[in-house]
Amino acid sequence: MLVVRPETVVGWHRQAFRRYWAWKSRQHSGRPAISADLRDLIRRMSCANPLWGAPRIHGELLKLGITVSQATVLKYMVRARRPPSQAWRTFLKNHAKDLIALHFFTVPTATFRVLFVLVMLTHSRRRLVHFNVTEHPTAEWTGRQLLEACALEHGPRYLIRDRDQVYGERFSHQARMLDIQEAVIAPRSPWQNA
Repeated sequence: MLVVRPETVVGWHRQAFRRYWAWKSRQHSGRPAISADLRDLIRRMSCANPLWGAPRIHGELLKLGITVSQATVLKYMVRARRPPSQAWRTFLKNHAKDLIALHFFTVPTATFRVLFVLVMLTHSRRRLVHFNVTEHPTAEWTGRQLLEACALEHGPRYLIRDRDQVYGERFSHQARMLDIQEAVIAPRSPWQNA
């Protein structure tokens, strides 16, 4: 049996810890680095052809007889700087006074007919702008409702709507005539229209 001081045991522990992390942090051999000429070629190809993605540039390099992975091409491509787009909630907050939302919902009657109710709301004050009921909604009818709601007073700049088939080309044409830009919500996202 060997008697040692606590400082010696702590020192052994620290030394073992250092050796373990030095071993854990050692350089791994991994993939070989590609040449600077190939990196420059990938960058030049991505700058000269901004619509090409990594698969297209990878294919073109393979045609030239240059074997490199698609992940490596993606790593060295030049990405165009774009301003960050605002989130949906930020868009709503920034443009609340210029927004109007359209929404259809159904109402079954006592005689089992289904009526479609169109509701138009302003986002700034949650004020009801217009509503109407029909049995057969069409793009022409919906466009006429937009005209009735927005033609007399100062119309909104943006219109939020879902991806329903009732908003057709006639409806979009009517919105363009009123100088209203349509913002279509994401699929299966009804909370964006509220």
